[in-house]
Amino acid sequence: MDVPLLLTLFLTFFKIGLFTFGGGYAMLPLVQAEVPARGWLTEEGLIDFIAVSESTPGPFAVNIATYVGTETAGLAGAVAATLGVVLPSFLVILLVAKGYEKFRDSRLTRGVMTGLRPAVVGLIGAALVSVALTVFQPAGVGAVDWALFGVSAVIFGVSLALLFGAKLHPVAVIAVSAALGAASGFVVK
Repeated sequence: MDVPLLLTLFLTFFKIGLFTFGGGYAMLPLVQAEVPARGWLTEEGLIDFIAVSESTPGPFAVNIATYVGTETAGLAGAVAATLGVVLPSFLVILLVAKGYEKFRDSRLTRGVMTGLRPAVVGLIGAALVSVALTVFQPAGVGAVDWALFGVSAVIFGVSLALLFGAKLHPVAVIAVSAALGAASGFVVK
């Protein structure tokens, strides 16, 4: 058991959990900055697991932390990373629940909440752009694999049409998208 690695996993995901406001998607820029830089996953491997994490049950943050921990240090790594990402939220919720009623109507509290909302939208937008670039330009900026781009664009369009036009349940949209992606694997590359 590599204790320094487990401690690094725990502390890295603790930091990610501590500075993630707005849910799992808001944590993507932090995960994208930390995980590949430490050599735990490649950018492409991380993007692949983001897709898997989104389509599996459970909170996104827990799925990502558990997967990275497992890939990096097995079961002990999964436990370390998962505890790291969950513990800050648990502690913050305990503190907020204790003091929120008292400070809910405070101008400072309202101001902080007003400032956090656009920051969360910005973080989610940055994650969207980063994921889109990795999906649509897997070989890097300027090097577009046009066949892969075309398949991705078609699947994206079909997903939007099924979700918003046909009002299909998101689980069905994920299943259809996965099937289209699997089928495209026989055509592209």
